Amino acid sequence: MGILTLEQAQAAVNAALARSQKLGTKMNIAIVDAGANLMAFAREDGAWLGSIDIAVKKAKTARFFDMPTGEIGKLSQPGGSLYNIEHSNTGLITFPGGIPLKTGAGEVVGAIGVSGSTVENDQTVADAGAATLR
Repeated sequence: MGILTLEQAQAAVNAALARSQKLGTKMNIAIVDAGANLMAFAREDGAWLGSIDIAVKKAKTARFFDMPTGEIGKLSQPGGSLYNIEHSNTGLITFPGGIPLKTGAGEVVGAIGVSGSTVENDQTVADAGAATLR
């Protein structure tokens, strides 16, 4: 079983921060381990306070279900197989910006959650962080 190291978590945060800065956004970036425990976090100067909780919940949501939060969002629409899932687990986030972190062999070892801009920018920044483990 693979384990997410602190070095890997920090590398993911740093890659996400670099992408955020390139986009000119102010993000909150959270990394959780395989047990959905917060492992690394960064809040850019001036990033929204409300996005701290959202970033952490995006990471946890992605790890709880081992799928991107945007995919969960598609399934949680009225009539979808996961309708109302966002009300479980003391609140989930079901829009883009949360991605499972996988080893090169495809094993999930944690997740990244990003919040602070549009969902498109959140997803782009999360993608940059997640790419450090691939």
